[in-house]
Amino acid sequence: MNVVNRESFNKLINGKQVSLFKLQNNNGAFCEITNYGGRIVSLWVADKHGDFNDVVLGYHSIDDYLNSDGQYYGAIVGRYANRIANGEFTLEGNTYTLFKNNGPNHLHGGEVGFNNKVWEANQVSDTKLELAYLSVDGEAGYPGSLNVKVCYTLNDDNGLEIEYTATTNKATPVNLTNHAFFNLNGINGNSIHNHLLQIHANRYTTLGAHGIPTGEIASVKNTPLDFTELTPIGKHIDSDHEQIKLGNGYDHNYVLNGTGLKLAARVEEPISGRILEVITNEPGIQLYTSNFLNGTDIGKDGVPFDYRASFCLETQHFPNSPNQENFPSTILHPNETYRSVCIYQFSVNK
Repeated sequence: MNVVNRESFNKLINGKQVSLFKLQNNNGAFCEITNYGGRIVSLWVADKHGDFNDVVLGYHSIDDYLNSDGQYYGAIVGRYANRIANGEFTLEGNTYTLFKNNGPNHLHGGEVGFNNKVWEANQVSDTKLELAYLSVDGEAGYPGSLNVKVCYTLNDDNGLEIEYTATTNKATPVNLTNHAFFNLNGINGNSIHNHLLQIHANRYTTLGAHGIPTGEIASVKNTPLDFTELTPIGKHIDSDHEQIKLGNGYDHNYVLNGTGLKLAARVEEPISGRILEVITNEPGIQLYTSNFLNGTDIGKDGVPFDYRASFCLETQHFPNSPNQENFPSTILHPNETYRSVCIYQFSVNK
């Protein structure tokens, strides 16, 4: 196993110490996480033969992350994951203007979001890491001081559990997720088209211009967005369907069936036999198929981050919810606690 060198993550950024932390379970699976953006740097899980491979995109050093254009690899994104139209929203009679970093829109917390912050870190045990960050009132344009905690746990069932909690002193939108890019055959630059995907969602939020939802919640039935049964990701990825063209592939929020903690998605990779199940209490999940990667970023072991060689399944509330009254609310109020759970559960088909 080519493990990342911890010393390559030993750096002071704005006077705060950046480090690399390793979580390992009793099965030999392990995960490396840096407190710079709470990034999952590597995640090693076994295939059907018992061989371990790294299944997430990442870099060998903190300097690589700092010098990369791909700033979200494996990171915690917030204060609001995904897009907010025109970089503004109105809350309690006040209009707030956010940084526009995605054309006319605000994306993933702006130019300097949670992915670019050095989090306070506490490694509780060999399997558990706690991260904390205080986002001050007005940061990136958001109201209220937000106290955020994120806990990573690698359990003995080969599940990487991510629990987000937050409190605020002023009403504010909150939508947190992790932006890990996966390839279950290992990070090798190979296509994800043969991965079989199932998403437990009968509906999705339709895209309009610049990736902003139109407000319509539409059925996936009889469209290339239907993953209600296990389907190769590549089967319809180049469809002439308007929604696929708008996303240049899949870059869509799915409206998950059911409430509470539930199975959201399942991915099977036939060659390795690896299975990934995504469990969450969130109402939505964003499928992104690396439609805008082009191989210019070079990651661990010199592997390029190629077009459609990885996928994301980001548990979340819906994009642009602060401006869509018919979407589930993302507003957190004082005396409330935000809690979001995502479990990336790994197993194998033998």
